[in-house]
Amino acid sequence: MSPRQLAFDLNLRPALGDEDFLVAPSNEEAVAWIDRYPDWPSPAVVIVGPPGAGKTHLGRVFMARTEAVEIGVGELAEAILVLGDAPKVFIDDASKIAGDDAAEEGLFHLYNKARSEGGAILLTATDAPARWPLALPDLASRLKAAPAPVIGMPDDALLTALLVKLFADRQLSVSEDVLDYVIPRMERSFAAARSFVSNIDQLALEKKRPITVPLAREILNG
Repeated sequence: MSPRQLAFDLNLRPALGDEDFLVAPSNEEAVAWIDRYPDWPSPAVVIVGPPGAGKTHLGRVFMARTEAVEIGVGELAEAILVLGDAPKVFIDDASKIAGDDAAEEGLFHLYNKARSEGGAILLTATDAPARWPLALPDLASRLKAAPAPVIGMPDDALLTALLVKLFADRQLSVSEDVLDYVIPRMERSFAAARSFVSNIDQLALEKKRPITVPLAREILNG
């Protein structure tokens, strides 16, 4: 099967703005938890995954569906004072609360408020809550018990689809020869895919050359 066929076998689902979210085996569990709301067994769900995996994007989808508000880690100490009943909240990079006594206390009270009033908290992090060096034991136990779906590293199908989408976002097309060359040779990460497309687009503009295998080789060997 060609890379382009692999790309189009994935489920391309609408998200926010002009973007699309590519659903693949590596992220379908996390997507399923967003779809499952409000049927959550816990007030909180923690989406875990590497940088650039789409965690923040899924948080924005959750906000759009539930009218949740985004709360920064630095705002957690006062969050309980400004949120209404049954709060629905999205917290990105939530592991940054570790070691911040006010933020930990704020999230602890927010969790309890959500549990008692039927609210919901979606958190994202690069590590599962069990690995966060939290100082507040009661908060640690609550977060460790929360569902923590993991977004894995992209497989060939998702990486190919992601490259096709990233090029398309720049109004660029990419040949199957380039995809066939790049996929087995590049770092298998979302961040690396974004970096590759940005770098090869810039190099193509600077050299006034089309995006070809030799240009891709230059980027990957650079």
